[in-house]
Amino acid sequence: NEFIVYWLPRMEHNKYNLISFQSDKYTDTAKLKITPEPDSMLRVFMTYVPLDEAVDIEPQELSTFERSGFTVVEWGGSEIK
Repeated sequence: NEFIVYWLPRMEHNKYNLISFQSDKYTDTAKLKITPEPDSMLRVFMTYVPLDEAVDIEPQELSTFERSGFTVVEWGGSEIK
């Protein structure tokens, strides 16, 4: 819910938004060390580009996540200009 509350006002006035979740591209370069180490961790980083016209793209396949024990959820994003 917080993710939507934060990003919706930044994106809702664009005619279209090309959205991509960076997954490994993000986590491989933005290392995170937490002590004590979490039992499960979800890191979400979205990038988007405002567009005036729709574009055809392949749907992005996202893996499911199951929380277990001490869980860390990190979310963020960036507009690509």
